[in-house]
Amino acid sequence: MLLCIGLGLILGAAFLGHRSARNAPDTETDLYVAAWAGEIRGLRRQVIEAKRTTSDDLDALALRVGDLQARMLRLDALGHRLVDMAQLDGDEFHFAASPPLGGADPRGEGGPSSLMNVSGELDALLRRLDDRALKLWAIEGELMRAKLHAEVVPSGRPVKQGWISSVFGWRNDPFSGKRSFHEGIDFAGKFRSDVVAVASGVVRRVDNLTGLGKTVEIDHGGGYATRYAHNDRILVTEGETVKKGQPIALLGNTGRSTGPHLHFEVRLNGKAVNPIDFVRPDK
Repeated sequence: MLLCIGLGLILGAAFLGHRSARNAPDTETDLYVAAWAGEIRGLRRQVIEAKRTTSDDLDALALRVGDLQARMLRLDALGHRLVDMAQLDGDEFHFAASPPLGGADPRGEGGPSSLMNVSGELDALLRRLDDRALKLWAIEGELMRAKLHAEVVPSGRPVKQGWISSVFGWRNDPFSGKRSFHEGIDFAGKFRSDVVAVASGVVRRVDNLTGLGKTVEIDHGGGYATRYAHNDRILVTEGETVKKGQPIALLGNTGRSTGPHLHFEVRLNGKAVNPIDFVRPDK
């Protein structure tokens, strides 16, 4: 009877492992983390239960240990995949290494006991599970920080259509012909096409400014702010929270403008910086 139970556990673990392996390539990082956390909780409960029943048939208990060890290997493989996906330090999250342990040199030698050996292996599994849980929490924290950084730091194009018609820096003014400093970059595009936020944040200003026309300014925190000018229509209001990629205006020709385009600025601690470094991160 116990042998059948043990075989059932092994077959069940094999089925779960196959299903997980089949779905893993198409699963998002968050789902991997959640699945890994669930596996750790489930395995830990099983190990504790196995320790309570160490008086059961030794062969069945050994099968249980083998099943748990096999699933532990699968968890370690998933952990390595998470570390690669999150681009974390492999030395810090080293799953092949056992957690550091120590203690005084024991006096004397205990007599051989198969049951005691199996119980010791269960203790070792518990330590490994606790170690993996700590690493999982650390990975979750790193992923959360990475997501927050990606959301609030400006990156990408503020228009879905269009091309760069004027760059950041000194240029000849299109009206006077005199040299002037251009604090952003211009995107020529289709009239009334979408203008989108390049990062999440809070709209701190919506105004019709001299020269810039209908303008939106977004505060992203961390010293970053973006400005979108010459719009035909504003789609957001002051104080509104916006998400990255959300349409905030329609491209226009208001203010001091020679044709439909978007004037886009990135400011860090109040100072205009070259937006091209955020629009094209590879430059």
